[in-house]
Amino acid sequence: MTSLTLAYPDSTIHEATAATIIRVLEANDIEPEIVTGPKQALADLLRKGEIDIYVAAWLPEEDANLLSPGTTQLGKLFRPEACCCISDENSPLTSLGALAQAGQDVSRVIVTPQFLAKRMEHVLAAYALADAGFTLDILPDEEALARLNAALGAQPSSIMPLFQPCFLFHQGGLRILDDPKKAMGEEQEATLLLRSGLREELETDLLDELDELMLSAKIISAMDYAMRVEGMSADEAAEAWQRGKLLPR
Repeated sequence: MTSLTLAYPDSTIHEATAATIIRVLEANDIEPEIVTGPKQALADLLRKGEIDIYVAAWLPEEDANLLSPGTTQLGKLFRPEACCCISDENSPLTSLGALAQAGQDVSRVIVTPQFLAKRMEHVLAAYALADAGFTLDILPDEEALARLNAALGAQPSSIMPLFQPCFLFHQGGLRILDDPKKAMGEEQEATLLLRSGLREELETDLLDELDELMLSAKIISAMDYAMRVEGMSADEAAEAWQRGKLLPR
């Protein structure tokens, strides 16, 4: 059995994505050696050629620093997108454009995951939200997600900055707000990164299978939910998806 090194950042979203890739590799008699860690550390390893496959870069904006000469992109797995939601799916509020005029039934404190802080600063400026009393409470990503989860259905309603996919979208109870000024940025595309020369070393059938693998933010959100809430491992969640047991048909 051939061996190669597969890396993904420390997050359940990337772990779920990697699990789908690992199953493809194993089905093709390739045993991946798994490396995880902070994104910057993995970027350094990728540049040094010490990682064969990185799962998965969100391009063109979010992970542009991972690209280096010789690195090859492979596949279009799904389209991640940063968005602002409101914690009440029945709220009359539908757009960030109307948020500055919202009443006191919407909290003025916006709990914000650290990795979305810059995007949310753009939102505050674009929609004059600071002038309307809105402030950001920037927290470590996991702490922020726990706080946002607890805010679902609570009063007053909360504005929830999230990157889709995320288990909260599968759980439901929130509404994505329109962003007419695109202050949260454009949709990204999740793609594999291969070290220099790897593409020429792999079988064409495997490359085609990886290139054609079609996931979605909905699938990864469901896998994230299965791992976080239902206690599945990433591999169990990937198998449940493959068997059609993860999403309603």
